[in-house]
Amino acid sequence: MASLSRALFLLSLLAFTATISSAHNITAILSAFPEYSQYNSFLTQTRLADEINTRQTITILVLNNAAISALAAKHPLSVVKNAISLHILLDYYDPTKLHQISKGSTLSTTLYQTTGHAPGNLGFVNITDLQGGKVGFGSAAPGSKLDSSYTKSVKQIPYNISILEINAPIIAPGILTAPAPSASDVNITALLEKAGAKTFASLIISSGVIKTYQSAAEKGLTIFAPNDEAFKAKGVPDLSKLTNAEVVSILQFHAVAGYTPIGTLKTSKSPISTLATNGAGKFDLTTTTAGDQVTLHTGVDSSRVADTVLDATPLAIFTIDNVLLPLELFGKSPSPAPGLEPSAAPSPAPVLAPTPSTVEAPSPLAPSPPAPPSETPEGAPSEAPSAESENSTSTNGVSHVASPALMMTVLVTVCATVISSVVLS
Repeated sequence: MASLSRALFLLSLLAFTATISSAHNITAILSAFPEYSQYNSFLTQTRLADEINTRQTITILVLNNAAISALAAKHPLSVVKNAISLHILLDYYDPTKLHQISKGSTLSTTLYQTTGHAPGNLGFVNITDLQGGKVGFGSAAPGSKLDSSYTKSVKQIPYNISILEINAPIIAPGILTAPAPSASDVNITALLEKAGAKTFASLIISSGVIKTYQSAAEKGLTIFAPNDEAFKAKGVPDLSKLTNAEVVSILQFHAVAGYTPIGTLKTSKSPISTLATNGAGKFDLTTTTAGDQVTLHTGVDSSRVADTVLDATPLAIFTIDNVLLPLELFGKSPSPAPGLEPSAAPSPAPVLAPTPSTVEAPSPLAPSPPAPPSETPEGAPSEAPSAESENSTSTNGVSHVASPALMMTVLVTVCATVISSVVLS
């Protein structure tokens, strides 16, 4: 009986681990619904899809193509991003929960609230269970009306992600009229100085790198600016002793061509090319994520992404805690293997008479047993997705990321082995 209880406990643990290890892909889910193709496209263009995919519990209020087109027709992408962010709830709501709201009304935090662009409660949505089985949605700002209502359920993965259709966009006061200057109008150095990165701002001006930043900003640019304290840290090289070309490379190493908000950094798995990348060197960055914290790695040092200075498509500016030192300039060369000079070559050792130990030792001419065959071909990828991860059991275009699936495969194997040994004992 004890063995059976332990086996059941392990099975429960396995099921729980499977639940927390699951992940979703919002664009893959919505790709099965052509009536939301434009909404899905905006999620990709604004990089909101990456942010959604990092959230374990979330509800997406989708608009059909006609509704989203009317919203986006007269507004730049940065404004459209804010508007859609207000339709992404940081909680799980399915049709049942909508009709079981305590006291009939509640306020839900949205992704817009996390951007820092929503003063007061403009980043909250009012959800009210109305008479006749209807559910209304509206801005939480005082005096706002419930101009949107629940239409139908699209997809749920309890209690991970829920997609619900509403008939009209939720509009918070001022969200569509907020100024949206083009990237060329943004004063990058003024923003950096205000954010406590005066040294970095001064360097990009004196070196001329600011012109490179400005020319790249229109098509998309992400800047990682070390704060002033970072330049005082131990181990930071004396830039005055470097060549101008080296200083330029370091400053270009702190910027990425393309709009890369924090949500995209969290989901990035491949090396990220910087403005310093050229044919002579990679000058790449890699990222790791722990919760909401993103860390940049250079191969020499690493730095935490501290604060968001600006997130306005197509420009993103962050402050970081340390100066990023590229491997191409500051990486230590591998020590050469010790060699023997011909003049110092030792004389061959004299042949000694065999001792008992040498007599009993195996003959050097005896053939060695063949090496066991390798279970994994040398060129096979170590993280190739398993058949289970490629064939998701969820419907309507649900896609699971490869890493959690691979983890689950390992956990299933280990737990199955333990359970078998327990039951057999």
